[in-house]
Amino acid sequence: MTGSSPLSGVVRCRQFAPVIFATLLVALFGCTTVAPPTAPKPPVPHWESSILLESLKQRNEKFNSLRALAQVDYDGQEGKHGFQEAVIVQRPDRLRLETLSLLGAILIFTANDRQIIGYHPRDGIFVHGQPTPDNLRRYTQIPLELKEITMLLMGLPPVDASATTWQQEGNTLISGDERQREVLTFESQQPVPTKWQRFSGDGTVEFSAEFSDYIAGPPGLFPQAINLEAHLQKKKLQIRYKEPEFNATIPSELFFQQIPAHVKEVPIEAVGD
Repeated sequence: MTGSSPLSGVVRCRQFAPVIFATLLVALFGCTTVAPPTAPKPPVPHWESSILLESLKQRNEKFNSLRALAQVDYDGQEGKHGFQEAVIVQRPDRLRLETLSLLGAILIFTANDRQIIGYHPRDGIFVHGQPTPDNLRRYTQIPLELKEITMLLMGLPPVDASATTWQQEGNTLISGDERQREVLTFESQQPVPTKWQRFSGDGTVEFSAEFSDYIAGPPGLFPQAINLEAHLQKKKLQIRYKEPEFNATIPSELFFQQIPAHVKEVPIEAVGD
């Protein structure tokens, strides 16, 4: 009986190797999910200025109040941090912000046409002052008038859509004079703003806002994501709303605060920048 040569086993292995390799390839690629190619975004329509201005006017009329939770991410020279915020807005000049933690509110901020108040429950401090842009900036990080802040928080650029000075360049509207210039961009499939910029007389961007992730609501399209930037102060706010509620009846007392007992009253001028 003739024994098999040791080399014959090697030959057989080499003959089966391509078959085994091919089988492994089939198994590998058969189990791999190939993602379909991303469909290209359709080109942005060229909007006529009359359509864009009319859209701004209607949005200003239809969006009157907002109640929502929001994730807010702050980025400034003193560092970065994120927090949950309860946002209540009643245009034109009423605002309530509650900074939340697992143990409840750590700051309750209210603003109306008469005063602004920052109540710090944990520290027992009650800060109050006039609703000036500088005082508002100390709490909101937004160096604007109260009525402009409420507009921005509702996804509305703080501009006068009825002004006669608007000029169009592509899908951009420009208005202003040598002292101040407003620029609105509409890079969307719908005639809604995607960016607002305010320039000073020397051409420097003072403040800007970006609006994205629009959803349909009863008053119209609303941006769930709003990015605000105070360029001169080098501060940024990213706001992401959750389940916003529009044009609900909001009790007026929510925008006012009574001084609790046993708290320390502090004028807002004593609060650092």
